[in-house]
Order: sequence, then structure tokens, then C-alpha cells
Amino acid sequence: MLNGEYRHAIDPKKRLFIPAKHREVLGTSFIIVRDLYEPCLKVYSAEEWQAYIAPIEALDADEAAPILRYIYRESVRGDVDGQGRVTLNDTLIKRANIVKDAVIVGCGRYAEIWSAENYAAQLEDEDAAAIGAKLRQLKKEAKRQSV
Repeated sequence: MLNGEYRHAIDPKKRLFIPAKHREVLGTSFIIVRDLYEPCLKVYSAEEWQAYIAPIEALDADEAAPILRYIYRESVRGDVDGQGRVTLNDTLIKRANIVKDAVIVGCGRYAEIWSAENYAAQLEDEDAAAIGAKLRQLKKEAKRQSV
């Protein structure tokens, strides 16, 4: 499971340090893609990526092709160097608005990479009461389904 929040700067060669705890889960080669809904990047282990992409690959080829092209064209394989860093491409850096400082956040089955500024804004918009209400609703639904 990927968890925790880590802050690191991207260096002039576009390399970002991936925390050791995350590398233990992700392995030495993983996929980094842009998030389709928020200004951040998503990081998946090879196994989790296959689970994510499988329903798309199962679509008819005419439906799958544009989706796969859209997702893969800006992705990179995160090959970790000897110092625990991965190199990001210009497109991903721009998509996540990373200028210098980045925040890597574990989200269970995947991690996110945010610019420090976008992450701070995300935290400001966080609604703990709404999150708590949603979790209570899910707990009630799970309880009803188990009866």
C-alpha cells in the first residue's frame, strides 16, 4: 500500500526522488501518467497499471484506440536510477505545473505527484465533513450488502 506525503524538488535534469517506501511497493520500473481530472500525475506499479488499463483494453478496438493513445502518449516508464530518482518528461512536468517543488502522496494502490502550489490549493479545498459523510454512507451501504 502506498501512503504518506513526501516533499522533494525536481532537479535541473528533470529528475524527481521517489521515496524508498514507495519504491518498495512500486518496484524499480512503473508507469507515470497524467491524471485525467486534476492537475497532478498518477504513479502505478506494473501490476496496478494492468488492473487499471484492462477494462479499456477489453473494449472494441475502435473504442479503445483513441483512449489508449490519449493515455499513453504522455506517459513515461519510471525507471529508478541508483539514487532513487525518475526522470519526468516536459509534458508531464507542464501538466502537473511543477516548477521546482513537488509533493508525492500515497493513495493506496497508486501515488500522486503534485506541484507544491497545486497541492496546497487542493488541501485548502478539502472538505473533511463531506469526506466523513461519504465514508459513513459507504459504511452503511456495505453493512446493508453484507446482511
